[in-house]
Amino acid sequence: MSDNETQGSGSEEPRSEVWKTAVTMLQEAKPPFLPEGASGMTIAVEWPPGDPGTPPHRHSGPAFGYVLEGAVRFELEGEPERIVKAGETFWEPGGDVIHYQDGNALPDARTRFVVTMLCAPGQPMLTLVEDEELARRAHLRAPRPPRTGA
Repeated sequence: MSDNETQGSGSEEPRSEVWKTAVTMLQEAKPPFLPEGASGMTIAVEWPPGDPGTPPHRHSGPAFGYVLEGAVRFELEGEPERIVKAGETFWEPGGDVIHYQDGNALPDARTRFVVTMLCAPGQPMLTLVEDEELARRAHLRAPRPPRTGA
């Protein structure tokens, strides 16, 4: 029997060719080495208007994010603060790097984003950074832009 006979003679829908052009590269990064036994998770985060987000923290492995709605105030140690808008991506290497900000940059609208994080074996996915360490590493933080208003 031919394939056509087993699947019905000529009644198949033609295959779509859209898949060939449906993919858009949003972000490409070479993450650091991941040890055997690493795990991963994808989370959704939603901040209400003006929420500052998670206090300064670090991740044990790299994190890759995509902003679905709104705008994220994003700042990693050694990099200037920036705003990541809906439809844009961000990533961080994890490890020793401090993630200072991930809050909502909008005072009047919510912000939603998804993040896929890879975690080193036996390590927590997120660890808050103590004030004493922030003070010791202050020289590694990029200059902050002046805030306008209030």
